[in-house]
Amino acid sequence: MNDDDLTGWLLSQHERGNAWTRLDEAHPGQQAWSEGNLVRPLIHGATYFQELLERIEATGPGDLLLFTDWQGDADERLTDKPGTEVVDVLARADERGVDVRGLVWRSHWEKLGFTAGENRRLGRQLQKRGAEALLDMRVRTGGSHHQKFVVIRHGDDPSRDIAYVGGIDLAHSRRDDAEHEGDPQALDNMAPEYGDRPPWHDIQAAIQGPAVYDVETVFRERWEDPTPLSRNPVYVTQDKLLRMDLSPDPLPQQQPPPPPAGTQLVQVLRTYPDLRLGRDYAFARGGERSVARGYTKALRRARRLVYVEDQYMWGHHVGDVFTEALSAHPDLHVVAVVPLHPDLSGVSRPPQLLGRYRAMLEMTRAAPGRVAIYGIENHAGTPVYVHAKTCNVDDTWVTVGSDNFNRRSWTHDSELSIAVVDPSPDGLALATRLRLTLAAEHLDREVDPSDDDALTTVMADCLEPDGMCDVFARSAAALDAWHDAGRVGPRPPGRLRRLQPPVLGRLARTLALPQYLILHDPDGRPRSVRRHGGF
Repeated sequence: MNDDDLTGWLLSQHERGNAWTRLDEAHPGQQAWSEGNLVRPLIHGATYFQELLERIEATGPGDLLLFTDWQGDADERLTDKPGTEVVDVLARADERGVDVRGLVWRSHWEKLGFTAGENRRLGRQLQKRGAEALLDMRVRTGGSHHQKFVVIRHGDDPSRDIAYVGGIDLAHSRRDDAEHEGDPQALDNMAPEYGDRPPWHDIQAAIQGPAVYDVETVFRERWEDPTPLSRNPVYVTQDKLLRMDLSPDPLPQQQPPPPPAGTQLVQVLRTYPDLRLGRDYAFARGGERSVARGYTKALRRARRLVYVEDQYMWGHHVGDVFTEALSAHPDLHVVAVVPLHPDLSGVSRPPQLLGRYRAMLEMTRAAPGRVAIYGIENHAGTPVYVHAKTCNVDDTWVTVGSDNFNRRSWTHDSELSIAVVDPSPDGLALATRLRLTLAAEHLDREVDPSDDDALTTVMADCLEPDGMCDVFARSAAALDAWHDAGRVGPRPPGRLRRLQPPVLGRLARTLALPQYLILHDPDGRPRSVRRHGGF
């Protein structure tokens, strides 16, 4: 596939639909992506945290460290060793002369299941030790800043610059590994099916090359937004009493993009809502929905296999994008890995099940036998909470980021993801390597992702879309049958469990609908966009 064919998978500046951003100013013409990058998927929080620790510890005077967080726990360890707590690692960097800046979502009330207290504690402790970490509540009502990324720029050697983008917060429960026995520092508010130490599956992308500059620009636009960090008088009074920093200090001048590090094209995709009432972001008037637009464009080009790992996969808007592609192309298959159970129990569960019901039912009806959705469990039979957010279309276009497949992520909360295409892969393309590596874990096969020959040998039966669909189906069927028979005898290899659309009666759906639409999956588009039904 030539370069022109590959760039056709990406959005142009016009297609991004945001004339207010400076994100693409460094790109020529209508180009809205960076060339010459190297992207490495870091599967599992433990893998990401280990590398992040090493990269931060290697920073020094004159370097710049920027981070955003949806949820932050000051005491979360990046490894199992004392002294690797998030607050200590970041504060030590600042004390060494690194310019450390953070934007942590302020969060909603803890009584509603959110983490306002922990997020405030992280920001306050970092501020006490000299780092400038601010609590950012510049969101739509009921919304959040869901972006999770880190940028490290070195004043003396830009070839070492790196950015991390994905779904992994600097928070409890994220430090899990391939065994999926859970993070010792576990969340205590997950649904009971996940146990006291919820197993956690997640992905972060490490980016080197000019795209680091693009991710940094995302941070700078938010940091330099002149809107107050919060308009809530209670929050403002509380912060003043606690002597919290409410005014971002100017950032140092942005340095030119780092030198090329590979061959990959990287496009930054974002969601920002329409804030209404004259409160819009200066860099995204009326919002930006390039995440939704990017997926829509890529899925329209899908012909053989769409492979998704996602936390939610909810709703008509998401289902419609898939059903359109499935209806247009009879050879197209969709395989998705999602949580076996919603993360919440009680009154929040029916709306979450309704969201899944809406997407799954539409897709399976549109393409019987061509849509398969799975959950995963660890070897003890405990469900693994799938928090990963990645989408692979025809082994050509692949994303890693913070967005989920639901209307909230595509229109209402701030999100950041990257889309990657590879015009000159040295061996397997990134998309193929990531798909096979994830499939190997779910099938209990030992692989070395860095060895393309070994990976393709072990995963030979999954190289073709039909093969992977069949292998997943057989593996899940064997494990499901073992459970149905009372778990007698040796446990079959693999971790996949087949999911069907939830069974919800008409009354249950009716009662769940208002909470689903208002609280769980709200719409952040301007009214003019809603009327014509697009993004």
